[in-house]
Amino acid sequence: MPGAAGLLLPLLLLLPGLAALEPLSVGLAIGVASALTGYLSHPNFYCSYVECCPSAGHRLNATALREQLDERLFGQHLAKEVVLRAVTGFSHNPSPKKPLTLSLHGWAGTGKNFLSQLLARHVHPAGLRSKFVHLFLATLHFPHPQQLQLYQEQLQSWIRGNVSACPHSVFIFDEMDKMHQGLIDAIKPFLDYYEQVDGVSYRKAIFIFLSNAGGDLINKAALDFWTSGKRREEIQLKDLEPVLSVGVFNNKNSGLWHSSLIDRNLIDYFVPFLPLEHKHVKMCVRAEMKARGHAVDEKVVEAVADEMTYFPKEAKIYSDKGCKTVQAKLDIHEDIAVKYTKAKD
Repeated sequence: MPGAAGLLLPLLLLLPGLAALEPLSVGLAIGVASALTGYLSHPNFYCSYVECCPSAGHRLNATALREQLDERLFGQHLAKEVVLRAVTGFSHNPSPKKPLTLSLHGWAGTGKNFLSQLLARHVHPAGLRSKFVHLFLATLHFPHPQQLQLYQEQLQSWIRGNVSACPHSVFIFDEMDKMHQGLIDAIKPFLDYYEQVDGVSYRKAIFIFLSNAGGDLINKAALDFWTSGKRREEIQLKDLEPVLSVGVFNNKNSGLWHSSLIDRNLIDYFVPFLPLEHKHVKMCVRAEMKARGHAVDEKVVEAVADEMTYFPKEAKIYSDKGCKTVQAKLDIHEDIAVKYTKAKD
């Protein structure tokens, strides 16, 4: 509101009796009003009541992000380290050459959604409720394959408009494995190494793709390590990323089949989410109980974890749904516990 103070003089002079005041009094009134206007229009004051796009010097708090990942994301040493390194470097770079683009892969319930939403909250505290964070669900927003061209145009327009409003916008594309072939290539110009596209710079935006595609490849690699007697923590990104990128590129149901995003190396990291073991499911149960404000009951923890189904059939090492159904199963056990307590009383 830089011009507000300049408009005050004619408005003040219109007030009854003010024109009869001495020049000193009028000058004092204008000075006070101008100072008040400056205070109210200061970004720190304004942004304490209205969500604002982060300033150019905004940096992500990597320490706080690591702490929250350690508390709530289990069994994913690769995803933690890769994402932390990627977003910290990107956040501290005053002039990135392209947007940060991450592709998260793994079976359901392994933590892809949790990590993407947590990252969004660290960029924009309101998370998915932020007007600067945009979630696309393939089956909801792009349901009809015959409208592919329309979806491409709408997607380009939506991204262009929102990055124009906030360069630090975050875009999350869920269900990439259900995305129509070729749709995601519409955003290729925005992910490339261009300083600007039609007058808009996309270099400070973040794009995150979530997909179950490649999960079988990741699970096989994890099982091979287990079979050979190696610890899962010994799995490195170099063991999975090349296989994962090629596998997704050649998978017609990945949403990235023969995509120019892969062909042009525009995806910065393919992030594998490993299958979760029985011990990780128990960690999820404990974390959920604490989040609900309840004391951790190890009998309930064990019961919930034991109700999950595991693969392969012979060894039963990994949960086939990760931690996805933990909340629902915990609801049942807590309900039983409450009824049992009431019966005893």
